Amino acid sequence: MMAADGLDAERVIEYFKGKSILITGATGFLGKILVEKILRVQPDVKKIYLLVRAIDEESAKQRVQAEVTDTDLFCLVKERHGKGFDEFIDEKVVALAGDIIYEDLGLHPSVLRDLADDLDVIVNGAATTNFYGRYDVSLDVNVMGVKHLCQLAKKCPRLKVFLHVSTAYAGGDREGLIQERPFEEGTALREGMHLDIDAELRLVADLRRDLAGDDKAQRKAMKELGLTRARHFGWSNTYVFTKAMGEMLLGRMLLTAQSSMGLVVVRPSIITSIRRDPLPGWMQGTRTIDTLIIGYAKQNLPCFLGDLDLVMDVIPGDMVVNAMLTATAAHSGESSSPAPAVYHVSSSLRNPAAYSVLYEAGRRHFTEKPRLGKGGEVIPTKEMHFFKTIASFQVYMLIKYRLPLEILHLVNILLCGLFSRLYSDLARQYRYVMHLVDVYGPFAFFKGCFDDINLERLRQKMGRSKNPENDDMFNFDPKTIDWDDYFYSIHIPGVLKYILN
Repeated sequence: MMAADGLDAERVIEYFKGKSILITGATGFLGKILVEKILRVQPDVKKIYLLVRAIDEESAKQRVQAEVTDTDLFCLVKERHGKGFDEFIDEKVVALAGDIIYEDLGLHPSVLRDLADDLDVIVNGAATTNFYGRYDVSLDVNVMGVKHLCQLAKKCPRLKVFLHVSTAYAGGDREGLIQERPFEEGTALREGMHLDIDAELRLVADLRRDLAGDDKAQRKAMKELGLTRARHFGWSNTYVFTKAMGEMLLGRMLLTAQSSMGLVVVRPSIITSIRRDPLPGWMQGTRTIDTLIIGYAKQNLPCFLGDLDLVMDVIPGDMVVNAMLTATAAHSGESSSPAPAVYHVSSSLRNPAAYSVLYEAGRRHFTEKPRLGKGGEVIPTKEMHFFKTIASFQVYMLIKYRLPLEILHLVNILLCGLFSRLYSDLARQYRYVMHLVDVYGPFAFFKGCFDDINLERLRQKMGRSKNPENDDMFNFDPKTIDWDDYFYSIHIPGVLKYILN
């Protein structure tokens, strides 16, 4: 492990020189930022292995090229290497056709053996993030995937760090300060309950066997089972429940192994667009808060369930990656300890931003730079109504949608479907709003605050660089963010450019 007083940007950069790193989830938002950052700041990295779903090695290579290295995100790396970019990528990046849901990651024994002999660092960023997804799929990726990577880790004689990306919300919907504590296996959020991961796996296997051959019934039952089991043990949805179980399994498998390997768990809150480099505003996929921005931009989301005075915990993606790289260097070669190093990469404690900051930035942006319709007409910016209680929201939805839909349904029966198109449009709006509230509503009322004392200690270890220009290279301090400016000048334009267009 690096000395506490020996950590700075140059040391972090130097750490990755000559290292071989396995990254899962590299085609995802955070994974791409991680791959780009390593290649940009340390071109002398030995190898970056990217495990991706593909039928063979050539297909894996094509997928990595199309979805990772050929994206806009790699603009600075391409600029630095010019015509030699493709050769540089071929030398440094190895695409592996496999999947963490399988034993040995679905790799051929000889490939697995060579990989194990070469690895210095494993970063597990693979996850299925569907809040209400199938229980069997979520367990396969978020729990069994961790198990299979841990099995690989035990075969790696040179492995120095295993870093696992989880989520801050795995701690549940509690109020007050949520500390950076590892999960104890078997401990549920609901007091007095015991969580047996193996029993959950058997439950899923039994249901899968009982409904074999009926895909539709199996899909519905698995979704319902995931939510039922999550809430039974005190979690709000299948995603955070299975991520918590994944952390438990990680501790069980790796903390009992005698090795000089650092074990790190990074728990980001809601990850948003890149703030600084390489491409401010760049993002992929719709983040939780972006649903509101998109709905406001399109003016098709008239209301939402939430309290604008509550704090939303968000953190730019590049800051999460900066924390991951710093933690990797800091814990390299650390002897086995009784618990993993857990880091909340979040903002609610040190630089809280209320939902109102995002809403006001959005209103200002769309007032000053209104969106245009297909015919070039200006789309007027209207106020969005927010309801602080579920009861008031339900009354609004009843009057605005459900009663008119019932009336239109009866009128259509009497008049042979004369208003069928109006009914369909209104029904679609109703389903859209209810779907968003169902998926994202819990975040809107979240009253917890993520403690980040461990991350603050890591920040304090970072000394000044010999080259002052490098001091911000691995910045993950939320206090340096001006939220109003970030949302107005970087994030909202990023949503419009990379998500809406």
